[in-house]
Amino acid sequence: MKLYHSSTICVEKPDLVHSRQFLDFGKGFYLTSIYDQAVRYAERFARRGKEAWLNTYDLNFTPEDWKILNFYSYDKNWLDFVSKCRAGQDQSDYDIVIGGIANDRVIVTLDRYFVGEISQEQAIGLLRFEKPNIQYCIRSEKMLNECLTFIESKKL
Repeated sequence: MKLYHSSTICVEKPDLVHSRQFLDFGKGFYLTSIYDQAVRYAERFARRGKEAWLNTYDLNFTPEDWKILNFYSYDKNWLDFVSKCRAGQDQSDYDIVIGGIANDRVIVTLDRYFVGEISQEQAIGLLRFEKPNIQYCIRSEKMLNECLTFIESKKL
């Protein structure tokens, strides 16, 4: 499966050392299968005066060999998991987490939920109308090394 990673640099050899904590699915290497989404994200770097690179990879794995968490919609389980990850309280050992990204519209709902302005039920009610833009978060070095193959990088 072809996946994309936006960055300020060419990333031929991804690792977890340079990953930030407190993101949607915790510390990991984030990718998307949606080309336009990756380009839009890279363009954010360019608007900030930085270089914008689109890195392309092939992800190939047998699901039975890995610990996978997959979210098919913005639901209670997704909200609970993202809440834990963003608070630095996730202790799970998934190799990869797949599910909706907290884009600009979704993040407003999450922020309102995190500060207690709306309840979990209200947040889920608002999120139900959002179509997830899927992201892949590879959280283990083993999976990065064994399943992700660099294809190319393009400076945008």
